[in-house]
Amino acid sequence: MAETTSKIILCDGIKDRVGIGIVTASDSKERATGQFHLYDGEGKGKSQAALGVVLRTIGLGICEQQNTRVLLLRFLKGPGRAYDEDAAIEALQQGFPHLIDQVRTGRGDYFAVEDITPFDIYEAQRGWTIAQKAIASALYSVVVLDELNPVLNLNLLDVNEVIHTLNTRPNNMEVIITGRCAPQSLVKMADLHSEMKAHCRRNTQISTSESTFQGLYGIEIYTGEGKGKSTSALGKALQAIGRGISQDKSHRVLIIQWLKGGRGYTEDAAIAALKASYPHLVDHLRSGRDAIVWRGQQQPIDYVEAERVWEIARAAIMSGLYKTVILDELNPTVDLELLPVEPIVQTLLSKPPETEIIITGRCKNPPAYFALASIHSEMVCHKHYAEQGVHLKRGVDY
Repeated sequence: MAETTSKIILCDGIKDRVGIGIVTASDSKERATGQFHLYDGEGKGKSQAALGVVLRTIGLGICEQQNTRVLLLRFLKGPGRAYDEDAAIEALQQGFPHLIDQVRTGRGDYFAVEDITPFDIYEAQRGWTIAQKAIASALYSVVVLDELNPVLNLNLLDVNEVIHTLNTRPNNMEVIITGRCAPQSLVKMADLHSEMKAHCRRNTQISTSESTFQGLYGIEIYTGEGKGKSTSALGKALQAIGRGISQDKSHRVLIIQWLKGGRGYTEDAAIAALKASYPHLVDHLRSGRDAIVWRGQQQPIDYVEAERVWEIARAAIMSGLYKTVILDELNPTVDLELLPVEPIVQTLLSKPPETEIIITGRCKNPPAYFALASIHSEMVCHKHYAEQGVHLKRGVDY
């Protein structure tokens, strides 16, 4: 079966922006209680997934002319170092300057418990004081506390104080916490817990019909049952756009989606927001029927649609015109045997060196091209509030 995706009919595009119309956590009528999202684990995609949720929230707010404000509070990410998500945040701030606030704290290098200085303690407390006041203000619909988990693991903050603040936040405020080594007390209280599990594939050899090749850089795969795959891919799209802005270059992004025909899918509002702010940088194409494709019940149109869009994807990759190509739901498409594996392997082996390929979707039988990935993160779902009967929230969950 293809990955099940929540659907709702959204507007066809982003409407004209009329006024600011900020929707705060206390104003929203969508869901009675905001949820606490926790992304942890050794794999890549934690901060990217958080940024994908941010983009999704902003996109739906613009679509409904009810712009929602977001705070990105980044611990352990002070000046002096470049971080993967810097470019993505720059793209968010340039595209939606009145909706995004960012605060960075800490120093710009790694340190262990034995290396903690008074400055580290001060910076952690400074960031947490800002977080407490922002949460209490109810001005934000989403608050992202990036890398708070390792701050707590280093005992730079009192986890009980964090739990108290989270328990007393405004009812409709979504809080997202990221980073490795999440304390068990936070894991226990989280409404959603996705672990990004790393699969190291570097320098792995794969055999094709002709010869043996080494694993390639610039290929990232996000799979698994947990939340965060497509949202991580959206974070990569933001990152590519932001890199282009900072370097005064054109970093074009192509987003291709399989098994997502019709309208009203999870990423619609987010992609529409990207295209509205960066129309000359983002191209988007999707395919398939407006229905779930079940194993054993594939129809001829499913094969035709899968092949049609693959030919476009292959040509786009080989053209070198795009810096980032997102192949969303390619994994279940291959798993359903709607596409053969060998042409995909050959295309990835021949891609231009500067082109990034991001592949998403769950699958039961990992295809051969998984061995080509320099980054492979499996999203493991430990807990999801939908399983407890909590209503999903537009812009955050779908």
